[in-house]
Amino acid sequence: MAGGLVALFDDVALLARAAAASIDDVGAAAGRAGVKAAGVVVDDTAVTPQYVRGLSADREIPIIRKIAMGSLRNKLLIILPAILLLSQFLPWALTPILMVGGAYLCYEGAEKIWHRLRGGHDDHASPEQAMPDEKTIVSGAVRTDFILSAEIMVISLNEVASEGFWSRAIILAVVAVAITVLVYGVVGLIVKMDDAGLRLSQTGKKGVAAFGRGLVKGMPKLLSALTVIGTAAMLWVGGHILLIGSDELGLHAVYGFVHHLEELAHDATGALGGVVGWLVNTVASALVGLVVGALVVLVLSLTLHRRKDTAATGTTSH
Repeated sequence: MAGGLVALFDDVALLARAAAASIDDVGAAAGRAGVKAAGVVVDDTAVTPQYVRGLSADREIPIIRKIAMGSLRNKLLIILPAILLLSQFLPWALTPILMVGGAYLCYEGAEKIWHRLRGGHDDHASPEQAMPDEKTIVSGAVRTDFILSAEIMVISLNEVASEGFWSRAIILAVVAVAITVLVYGVVGLIVKMDDAGLRLSQTGKKGVAAFGRGLVKGMPKLLSALTVIGTAAMLWVGGHILLIGSDELGLHAVYGFVHHLEELAHDATGALGGVVGWLVNTVASALVGLVVGALVVLVLSLTLHRRKDTAATGTTSH
């Protein structure tokens, strides 16, 4: 009897170790997938605070919470089942879909640079316009998030495509929850930073008050820095997706050239070879992203946007 119990305990311990190892594997795979999606995550974090700009302070966090829940529904209820079915039954379609998403990221990054070079400002908000209601704000933010979430999930799937079906499902669900919590947790901290700084600046202690004033002054700079970092990250991730995808589809020239430059930089810089090689690959990917994005911006400017402008002018003249 005792021997049977010992054997049973050994079996339980073995199963527990196997479960722990599986959890570790899922965590590691989710981490790798999340890192690959970093460029889109940064841009998502940079974009979201603008939706609560101009609202009363007590409504900022509730609206961000609603957007976060909408983002999580996008990922878990729509995007995750769709890409799992694709990966199971049409795996060949994932690379072209990923490349289309990469081209979109390149377009978004290039369009932001073009807008900045033109001295553009936010055409969608002016002091004379009334703020939209909260439902409109949330629905618009969730629609925008859908595109970014789809990119995050497809990029993540590409990193775990060799896993089994249920492993992919669990890993992607972990990524979906973790990235949503990360993005909207950081967004919540960002939008409340100036409020916290204002309260601290009103205290009687000089050091604390100075720190609070620094937070208030630093908020616009932080948002500007996030926008720049997000734009660069989109170009880098989008360009890298296009490079890898084109190589997988048999178009090896551009990827081979970039890989050759990376190897040259790696071999020429000794102990720093890994870092320098990565930087070369990153810069080259971003340049590819910028070129592709600029071409998409040009094509859309000459076609779709021109038709919209013509239609708007015709409507105004009537």
